[in-house]
Amino acid sequence: MKWIVTGGAGFIGCNISKALLDAGHEVVVLDNLSRRGTQENLDWLRPQGDMVFVQQDIRDFDGLRAAILSHADADVVLHLAAQVAVTTSVTNPREDFDINALGTFNLLEAVRQSGSNPIILYASTNKVYGKMENLGFELRDGRYQYTTLPEGVDEAAPLDFYSPYGCSKGAADQYVRDYARIYGMRTVVFRQSCIYGIRQFGIEDQGWVAWFIIAALLDGPITIYGDGRQVRDVLFIDDLVRCYLQAVEHIDRTNGEVYNIGGGPTNQMSLLELLALLETRHDQPTRPRYSDWRPGDQRVFVADIRKAAQDFGWRPQISIAAGIDCLCAWVRQEDKLIRSVLSDRLDYPSR
Repeated sequence: MKWIVTGGAGFIGCNISKALLDAGHEVVVLDNLSRRGTQENLDWLRPQGDMVFVQQDIRDFDGLRAAILSHADADVVLHLAAQVAVTTSVTNPREDFDINALGTFNLLEAVRQSGSNPIILYASTNKVYGKMENLGFELRDGRYQYTTLPEGVDEAAPLDFYSPYGCSKGAADQYVRDYARIYGMRTVVFRQSCIYGIRQFGIEDQGWVAWFIIAALLDGPITIYGDGRQVRDVLFIDDLVRCYLQAVEHIDRTNGEVYNIGGGPTNQMSLLELLALLETRHDQPTRPRYSDWRPGDQRVFVADIRKAAQDFGWRPQISIAAGIDCLCAWVRQEDKLIRSVLSDRLDYPSR
């Protein structure tokens, strides 16, 4: 099969591209290389297999359409290119809109006008559900937990965009879904929770699991927004890669659907619990700093992932402990690379 991966040099993009290349697929990586670490990820990908790289910004419709037309034989388009941080969206909401909402619309139109009919996978976010203040939660055993919803939040939860990021991703989410209904395009939307794994050059406001590990092992600063008792279900990157592949294999069932994708109830933890776990791995205190809650921050979010299990047989397989150990090993192995990419985020220059 032939895949186009927008944002293919990013964290998720380079991991799925590597998996596809390993499986013998053709891969077209489309990326504007604006995000930190993307050039390094691209350099890592180049020797891996039959890959074509197109440097393209999804905000440029004419250029994007030309790229899609030149690869109109693609079987799958995985749309990962995005502005990914709530805090950045608050600072620059126009750029956030242009990338997430307009960029996704551009992609849908480029594919529609190409005359081809690839499967389109879209990486949405749990932030489309907003702050979820209507859901009951309580502080129990040192962390926020739902008073009900033992399986987490399912896809029937009302959309309630909160923050420019929630609005832009939510608008794109709905456009992708509606293009399946109105134009007969084959689309699947994944409302993703916290994804973490190797080749993630994360920072506090996006990719917090990776950043906490990087900061703990490389003596960088750790800032917690809120009180640290907020809970997320976390998902290791290899499980997300399987999710995409299995959804494509079962497109007769997944076409036009929306799925909550995360670690689910068995893979949830608070920020403070992650720091405590890291202290056992590194044998040093983490000493986090605290800052105000961010706009739209949910006290707890756990995805109900039963629909994905029912429709295409997907469930997480990698435990938190195993995933954290894998990411810790990568950080130790790639010490110099990480220091170089994140030198402005660490307290001392790379060495």
